[in-house]
Amino acid sequence: MKHIVPLLVCAVLALPATAQAACYADYKAKQDSPLRLHYGVAEISEPCTPASARQQLQTRLEQAGWTLLNVVSVFDETGLAERKDSAGPNFLRY
Repeated sequence: MKHIVPLLVCAVLALPATAQAACYADYKAKQDSPLRLHYGVAEISEPCTPASARQQLQTRLEQAGWTLLNVVSVFDETGLAERKDSAGPNFLRY
């Protein structure tokens, strides 16, 4: 019993850290007249799901005159570095 209590305390303290893990989505968007396309990466608030990312990105992009085409994927911070060059100026912009 003495060994279980410290383990439970550690588990409880670790929960907020995992619940606050950063979430990102990569996406494709467009503008019409003239047609312009872009690929970007954005930070997404919880829940970290494609549906949540779609909802959040539609609003952000529409405010800037873009239409969301699709959410490619959602990922954590380990996927940021490999997408930075591809996203260019749209890396964490929206």
